[in-house]
Amino acid sequence: MDSETLIFLRNSSTFFQLATALIGSIYYYKYKDSLLKHFIFYLWFIVLMEYSGFIIRKYFEIQSNHLLYNVFYVISFAYLFYLYNSVLKKKKKIVKYSYIVYIITLIIYGFFVGDINEFQTIPYVVGASLLILAIIFYFTEILATEKVLHTKKNLLFWISVGLLLFYVGSIPFTITINYYANIKGVSYLFAINYSLIIVLNLCYIIGFIWSNKKQLY
Repeated sequence: MDSETLIFLRNSSTFFQLATALIGSIYYYKYKDSLLKHFIFYLWFIVLMEYSGFIIRKYFEIQSNHLLYNVFYVISFAYLFYLYNSVLKKKKKIVKYSYIVYIITLIIYGFFVGDINEFQTIPYVVGASLLILAIIFYFTEILATEKVLHTKKNLLFWISVGLLLFYVGSIPFTITINYYANIKGVSYLFAINYSLIIVLNLCYIIGFIWSNKKQLY
């Protein structure tokens, strides 16, 4: 894949993150009284981290943002596990302890086995896998209730679809990219990752626009 296409996808993914936060702000009235009321802060946090990473690389000549992204995922997983722990009726303890398992794994691999200044692949894979499990719990629950009749108008449903697609795709990317030096055409891997970010944010945007005017769950 040529560099121009890769740059286009990277810039597009960044644009979609910003657009999602702006659209989420416009439609905040839909979910401001629901469990998703903090989701807009999560979206702007993502934008802040993304542009912080760009500024660090460009103006401070620091090439590695690994520590920044390790911190990002600590906060990101904390919010997402909290969200699904709040919405689930069953298996709440599994979701609650999933984040603790992720933190323990991060401490072990970040401070004892590896270096916290390097991106922590194994903790990320553990956290992403457990989050996928929490999302599956959520889908299983709504299938067993009347909420399944309103899924297309449910913002959390679209958020969950986006998260599921993103993390299912990002796990093999994260594992494989550690060996990028020995892989030909590594740009395709980054293209897939940027595409996953775009798909994730498209799901968010669809949810904001298509969801009911009043989100109660």
